[in-house]
Amino acid sequence: MCFSDNPETAPKLCGARLPAPGFGHITPAMGNAVTINPRIVEGLYCEALVLSDEVRHAFALYGRVEEPGRDAEEDRARIAVSSEGLRTTTRMMHAVAWLLNHRAYFLGELSEFQLRRHGRLSPDMRRSEPDQFALLSPPVQDLVGATLRFYDRLLRLDRSWRQIGEEAPSAISRLRERLEGRLAG
Repeated sequence: MCFSDNPETAPKLCGARLPAPGFGHITPAMGNAVTINPRIVEGLYCEALVLSDEVRHAFALYGRVEEPGRDAEEDRARIAVSSEGLRTTTRMMHAVAWLLNHRAYFLGELSEFQLRRHGRLSPDMRRSEPDQFALLSPPVQDLVGATLRFYDRLLRLDRSWRQIGEEAPSAISRLRERLEGRLAG
C-alpha cells in the first residue's frame, strides 16, 4: 500500500530487489510473532521512500510563502508547521535508516550481531503536540498520521524480531548443550 496519489511513483523509487533469504530468515515463534524477510523489508522500504517524498513535498510548500506583516496567529501556525515538519522528517529518516540496515543484513553486508547492535529503532520518537497539530491543514495532518502509523508498524516488527532473537539459543549455548549431552551419556 502506497500513500502516493500516483501509483507509478513507488516502482520508480524502488527498483532493487533483494535475494531470497538463504540465512537470517526470521519466522514466527509464538503464534503472534511477525515474520520479517527480504520481501517485507523491500515493500516497506518502497513505502517509506514514497511517504518520505510526500513529507518533503508537503512541508517544503510551507517554507515558500513569505508575507510581510504577519500576525501572531500566522507566526504560531508557521512555528507549528516547522516543528511538525522536523518531527515528521526525523521520524521518516529513522524509518528509512532502519530499513536500510535490514536490507544490508539480508544482502550479507551486515552480520546479525551488527544489525542487533546498531539497527535499533528508537521507540521514543516524539509524537505531535496536540495544540500544534491542530494548526496544520487536514491533508498535512493525514500525512503526519500516516507517518506515525508507518513508524508504529516498524516498531512492532523490530520488537518482534528482537524477541525472537532473544528466545533462540545462541550457537555457543547449542554447542554447550550438545557437549553436555555427550558427556552425560
